[in-house]
Amino acid sequence: MPAYYLFDVREITDYDMMNRYRKAVLATVEQFGGRYLAVGGEISIIEGDWRPEFPVLIEFPSAKHAREWYASPEYAQIKDLRLRGTRGCAILLDAAPFAA
Repeated sequence: MPAYYLFDVREITDYDMMNRYRKAVLATVEQFGGRYLAVGGEISIIEGDWRPEFPVLIEFPSAKHAREWYASPEYAQIKDLRLRGTRGCAILLDAAPFAA
C-alpha cells in the first residue's frame, strides 16, 4: 500500500537554505520510489479549522520506502536545511486498504 508524507510549510525563515534544499530533494525522493503529488496550491477549507499554509504531498510505494527515504544518509545531508530554514509540520500516512 502506498504511504504519503504531508508537509505543511508554515513559514520560510531562511530562503537560502530552502533554495538549496529544493535543488537537492527531488533526486532523493525519486531514489526511494517517491513522487511529488502536490506542492502548494489553492486551499479550500471544507471542514474543521485546520489551515495549512503551503502543503507538500509526496507519495511512496510503501511506508517502508517512505521511512527509508526520511532516514537515509542521502536525505540526511539536506533535511537539516529544511528543518533550519522553515517552520512547519509533517505527518506520514500509511494508507490502509479501503473495505466497503
